[in-house]
Amino acid sequence: MWRSVLKILLPFGLGAAILWWMYRGEDFAQLWRVVTGEMKWGWMLFSFVFGILAMVVRAVRWRMTLEPLDETPRLRTAIDAVFLSYGASLVLPRIGEVLRCGTLKRVDGISFSKAIGTVFTERIVDSLLIILLTFLSLLSQLPVFLHFLHTTGITPAALVGRFTQTGYLVTAVCLLALVIGLVFLFSRYAVMRKGHDLLRDVKDGILSLRRVKHQTLYWALSVGVWLCYFLHFYLAFFCFSETAAFSLLAAFLVFCVGTFAVLVPTPNGAGPWHFAVKTMLVIYGVAEAPAVMFALVVHTVQTLLVAVLGIAAWADLNLIPKKQ
Repeated sequence: MWRSVLKILLPFGLGAAILWWMYRGEDFAQLWRVVTGEMKWGWMLFSFVFGILAMVVRAVRWRMTLEPLDETPRLRTAIDAVFLSYGASLVLPRIGEVLRCGTLKRVDGISFSKAIGTVFTERIVDSLLIILLTFLSLLSQLPVFLHFLHTTGITPAALVGRFTQTGYLVTAVCLLALVIGLVFLFSRYAVMRKGHDLLRDVKDGILSLRRVKHQTLYWALSVGVWLCYFLHFYLAFFCFSETAAFSLLAAFLVFCVGTFAVLVPTPNGAGPWHFAVKTMLVIYGVAEAPAVMFALVVHTVQTLLVAVLGIAAWADLNLIPKKQ
């Protein structure tokens, strides 16, 4: 029982501690004035289109990896399962992958173990893509950083020196939490090895990528998922005057760093994501107060979108007739 309680409380506690440290001296009256008066909500609402589309494309791609296993979930069910998985991860980080596979089994009769295998493959593909994109983004931004250091006379040591001792502590805590989360994840997969049939189904799910009929379409959708995620994030830059002039490539590097921060097991990356995005914006010359405000507003609004979609998916799943 205590282990279950700790699985819920520790991620929330870590996220809450980082958020408290970041926003302990902020003027929330000013934040309210920005949100209700200065912020351009049209851009934020436009970004919702790509946030929703990213999950829909993910569901379409998921069905492609299930088809070679003779598993054909309905597109509506797959989309609802993805929406629900993101919403559930706000309550218990990393539970979403298991929940969406269970949803397909309950509603469409899809093999749970095969679905888990395809999700594992999906995570590998996504990880390889974001690592590659981050590397390319760093290369594209290296001349910008070098020019910045040359024109301002700031040395790399001085730039690193802007990172406070508390900042180093937060980074260390986030890395430790990430390692613990990965150890827990691999221990869960190790439990699966106890069942031979289960392991075989999981293996089939992992290898299903080789039998996908339209490989070009699959990889195009994989890139499309990340493109939609990025546009969902990038369009929010135009909501604020301090970030509206951000270049596309610079914003993409901020997006990549924020994506890695979400790996820390807190609800939707709350805390580590704020810290990573704020730090990157400050490095690019945005004042700390607007950078902190940007991270808080964007993360809060996008998290609310995930929650609403999760609730809507749960309601819709109760209306879908179950396959026998």
